[in-house]
Amino acid sequence: MNELVDRLIKEANLSPDQAQKAIKTIADFVKERFPMLGGAVDQIFAAGNKED
Repeated sequence: MNELVDRLIKEANLSPDQAQKAIKTIADFVKERFPMLGGAVDQIFAAGNKED
């Protein structure tokens, strides 16, 4: 997760807070549009949060 935040900061010129919000927005969008992936999305981002 940190790697994705860092990339958004560097490549999209976002603040750390904006990068976190962008990731949450994307995750929520994927779970809304593809409910069958909800558990996988949660696991991916939960695993990333453990490294924080």
